[in-house]
Amino acid sequence: MKQLLAKLGIAAAVAVTALSGTTGYASAQGVDIYIGPGRHRPPPPDYDIPPPRYERRGCDPREAMDVARSYGLHRPRVVDVTPRRVIVDGFGRRGPDTMMFANVRGCPLIGR
Repeated sequence: MKQLLAKLGIAAAVAVTALSGTTGYASAQGVDIYIGPGRHRPPPPDYDIPPPRYERRGCDPREAMDVARSYGLHRPRVVDVTPRRVIVDGFGRRGPDTMMFANVRGCPLIGR
């Protein structure tokens, strides 16, 4: 009888350790339970205000300024927008600098 109980105890211990080891890896998302007024939910989004819209056919001037900023141009501003290119002026390391982007989606750099 003691041997049977010992074997059952060892089997239960192995099963518990195997299950506890897999739960940490198998759970993809934690469960958060909030009780009381300690935590506040973020306000719901305002669905009455539509998002800003612009045509996605070409290079948006704001996107061109962001790309120019990522290339190291300080204080970029859009000077000209033509059907083929978007021209952005700003200041580089050596002074005033101009960058030209193709007026297509993604604003690829075509000249500096």
